[in-house]
This record gives sequence, C-alpha cells and structure tokens, in this order.
Amino acid sequence: MTEPVAVDLIDLGDAEGNRCVVRVTGRFQPGVLTGHDILRADVLVSASFIDARLELCLSQRDLDAWQRDLARLAPGTDAGLGADRGLRLVFHMHEERSLSVTVHDPDRLTTMLWIQPEETWIQEHHQRLDHVRGTWPSEVVETAPMAYEWSPRRKR
Repeated sequence: MTEPVAVDLIDLGDAEGNRCVVRVTGRFQPGVLTGHDILRADVLVSASFIDARLELCLSQRDLDAWQRDLARLAPGTDAGLGADRGLRLVFHMHEERSLSVTVHDPDRLTTMLWIQPEETWIQEHHQRLDHVRGTWPSEVVETAPMAYEWSPRRKR
C-alpha cells in the first residue's frame, strides 16, 4: 500500500510574499497503536526576513481544536494549532480581517507574520481539514486512559 500524497492543512499567503503552510505528510508511526493517529507535518514559513521549515506532530485533538477555533474565528480572536509541548501557531484576526500569524517553537524561533488572506480563507480551510481527515482518518480508539485498540472502521 502506498503512502498518500502530502496535504496542505493550512496555506495562507498574500501578495507581499508572506506565507504560512502546514503540510501534513503522513502518520507519525503507522501501524503502532500509540502513534498511528498522530500526523507528521511540515510548517513552512516565509517572508522577506525568514524562510523556515519546522516539524509539527498533530493529534486528533489538535485537529478538533483547529476546527472549533476556525468555526468561531472573528476579528479580535485567535485560532491555534499545536500545543504547549512544542511548536505552536497562533492566528489572530484583526478588525480589517488581516491575520497576524505567530510561530513559536521553543527550541528554535519565535516570529510573527502579517498576512492579508483571501476573503474565503476560513471556508477553504474547513475543506482542507476535511481533506486531511479523509486522507488519514482516525483509526485508533482510546478505551481507557492510556489504553488503545484499533477502531472497527480501520482501513487495512
């Protein structure tokens, strides 16, 4: 069985050349219960002052939180991706609907980009999330704290 092609969960850019991409590349530990549903991703950040590639692991909870944040994102609020354990992205929407994107990797860098995305970017990113979930569906069930088994819906 071949590995699916990488899928962009996030792709935000503007005419000024500022860009933030979160590209999901596959499962962290395919076939291993504790790592199968964790997804590997590359975070690509570019602007006139930076060109960086960072690694991010995304749990199903991270994807759920991203979906909730996107659904309620409005001027003056934030949407986040990642967690306190490592790389974290925060998208803050301003009154004119531009975004400040903070990339914080405690081991490497912290930077902020200002991006003026297309007006339909939130709807597009809900579709991107659906695509990621369709490509790498959750196939592990936590039956008790720290106890896992394969979901009956698992694709083999």
